[in-house]
Amino acid sequence: MAGVLVDRFERMPRQLQLAARFVLDHPQDVALMSMREQAHLAGVSHTTMMRLARWVGLDGYEDMRSLYAKAIRTSAEPALPGRREDGDGGCSMVGVVAATLTAQIARLGEVENAMQLMAAASVLAASRNLFSLGLRGEYPVAQHFAYTLSRLGRQAVVLDAAGGLGIDALRGAGKGDAVLAVGIEPYCRATIETVRHAARQGIAVVAITDSRVSPLASTAKESVIVTSSSQSFFKSIAPAVAASEILAALIAVKSGMNVDEVVKDTERQLAELDVFWKPTRQRAGAGESPAKRLESG
Repeated sequence: MAGVLVDRFERMPRQLQLAARFVLDHPQDVALMSMREQAHLAGVSHTTMMRLARWVGLDGYEDMRSLYAKAIRTSAEPALPGRREDGDGGCSMVGVVAATLTAQIARLGEVENAMQLMAAASVLAASRNLFSLGLRGEYPVAQHFAYTLSRLGRQAVVLDAAGGLGIDALRGAGKGDAVLAVGIEPYCRATIETVRHAARQGIAVVAITDSRVSPLASTAKESVIVTSSSQSFFKSIAPAVAASEILAALIAVKSGMNVDEVVKDTERQLAELDVFWKPTRQRAGAGESPAKRLESG
């Protein structure tokens, strides 16, 4: 059913797209909630939900709910404590948010998501030049992905130059190159435009996004779908960050590198550059001979 909705999504009227996206992004709610409740959350009328069912060849929306009820799996998400506004100093809110994020990240290990991650990593690992793109709220994900790869000796150019010059790095890029693009609703216009430009140049696009029908997924060669909802007022990027770390680890494996040796060599070079803080005593003795350090100790 999900595949049919994705295939027909672009041909649907706007209201049906809203309904279809809700169904795709909230399969458990489709199975467990009433049609009217789903329509309210999707921002459409209940008749639109019925039209959606007929659009995909079903007699009614109850048939849609039945299909999703049969396919529902035991959720990995723990029962969330009720939210309390007072009396505990906010501790219950901490528990709610932490439990939600834990469950969302854990779902990345489910079979379907794991297959998405492996397929995406194969595209990125095989690339000649690798780019990373994420703007506004998604920028930390793109930056962290590039930084993690740099520790493994693999360069990923972040398309984030000041003055809007980041896209300049794509000059000369094309077939054989790849870009990891991160986009969560509401999608940044510049991210979508850059991704479409990259695809026209023949650059393989891999997306970390929040829906199979997001504008990034429709352009991407491979997509990793993450959850961005949270128990607070903001969209969470924690699952996207976790997905980027898994991709970096898979790229290292698929590239055939000796990770332990590469990491040791990187740490040695960073130590020579004195990049990271050390205790004063350790810093003072860094250039001394062992005998001299024993005397001073």
